[in-house]
Amino acid sequence: MTRILNQLRPVSGAQLQQITIAPRTAEAHNRLMQDIEAMQVLEQGGQGTLPALPNRFHVAAWNVERGIDPFRIATALRAHGPSVLLLSEVDNGMSRTGQRHVAADIAAELGMHYLYGVEFLELGLGKGRERVRCRDDFNKLGFHGNAVLSSAPISRACLLRLSNDGHWFRIGPDSAGDPEEPRIGDRMAILAELVTEAGPICVVSAHLESNAQPLYRAQQFDRLMAAVDLFAPCLPVLIGGDLNTGSKVLPDFDWREEPLFAQAEAQGYSWEGTPEGMTTRASLLSPHPLGPMKLDWFAHRDLTARPLAVMPALDGQGTPLSDHEAVLCTLDLRAER
Repeated sequence: MTRILNQLRPVSGAQLQQITIAPRTAEAHNRLMQDIEAMQVLEQGGQGTLPALPNRFHVAAWNVERGIDPFRIATALRAHGPSVLLLSEVDNGMSRTGQRHVAADIAAELGMHYLYGVEFLELGLGKGRERVRCRDDFNKLGFHGNAVLSSAPISRACLLRLSNDGHWFRIGPDSAGDPEEPRIGDRMAILAELVTEAGPICVVSAHLESNAQPLYRAQQFDRLMAAVDLFAPCLPVLIGGDLNTGSKVLPDFDWREEPLFAQAEAQGYSWEGTPEGMTTRASLLSPHPLGPMKLDWFAHRDLTARPLAVMPALDGQGTPLSDHEAVLCTLDLRAER
């Protein structure tokens, strides 16, 4: 279990100074992470509309690419009626997204409870087109992470770091450190137990590493499955999110090169709930994507999940909302598996 707060507290000036002067090593990174409360806890808020999820409902998994317009994001989702959202790349207190708490804003628009966890503490304003959107020359909080939103109550939750090597903080040939994007943190997942009419289920919002080889992501997914077994050993499970499959399998970004799929199937998971189709597009922040990729998935165990749709990441006027499409599935908790 992870400690849950009503509001994440900002990182102090003294802590930011310690980050600035710390050596760029995994050991230093992990010490800093332990000292920052926001990296160890989850924030819970919002108000749902249901006492329990029905036996059949929709789930959306969406990398919202910072969440530059949470209100248009909520409007796009409302048309498909998901009762659960598994979100990644969600800003909280970042200048590039107007210092908004994106997950809280989406939850308020849709009438949902939310959990929010910090993946990275961003030490800068972003890069490229993100800086153009900044009205302030500072971040109020500098948080960037994952979220779980639900129309029904969230009973328990756990924040899981999928690696602990400071992949984005270290400097070296096997790191992802970028001078234009200084940050501290690691890819992560949020595990949540939700109330349904058929009994509790476990849902997971996951975000695997993009700047790494397939074996690295396979190790992250193994760590996630082991954590699910400890957190919810007897519950039906749905994992959804941006798994970054094929990100470093060049030149064709072929997701089939990823060993994590077979590893999950060996643990009793199915990928059948994932809709067909690629899940990336050009966006306002990423106008020149590397190519069409299939990065976003559902994996489920001990429940029935059917693919619903790949929802284009566009508002009503055709303006992109993210560089990822949303993927949607339908859970049927009473269906025979």
